[in-house]
Amino acid sequence: MITLKINGATYKLNVAPDTPLLWAIRDAAGLTGTKYGCGRALCGACTVFVDGQPTRSCIMPVSAVARQPITTIEGLNSKTAHAVQSAWRQLDVVQCGYCQSGQIMSATALLNDNPDPSDEHIDAAMSGNICRCATYVRIRAAIKLAAKSLT
Repeated sequence: MITLKINGATYKLNVAPDTPLLWAIRDAAGLTGTKYGCGRALCGACTVFVDGQPTRSCIMPVSAVARQPITTIEGLNSKTAHAVQSAWRQLDVVQCGYCQSGQIMSATALLNDNPDPSDEHIDAAMSGNICRCATYVRIRAAIKLAAKSLT
């Protein structure tokens, strides 16, 4: 039994200590906004915040994060996150949508750290997130729009 604090709620989950956080979140806690992409921390679809830091949940064992606050796309609730989500809607970023929870988590983390990123900063911060629909131009534009709305 592992106890996790996800999105401010406490979950007592019957999972092994080496269970990847992604599967604890999706299967045991029932929060399906975080997606499985590659299982090797290469695509970013599984990005969540662990103690405020973007983390690839597909390779993170639950035992390593049991005492830290975890935020998934369902619990993302800050001024920056709302600006990012609004920009995503305004610019119609999403095509298939599969990678978007990870994209939004990474974009929010970027703007938390750098409220006025250059194209190079955006590209570097988002390089670990793969979009099979190739909406990268719209993602960059949405990040810039979100940043502008926060100033």
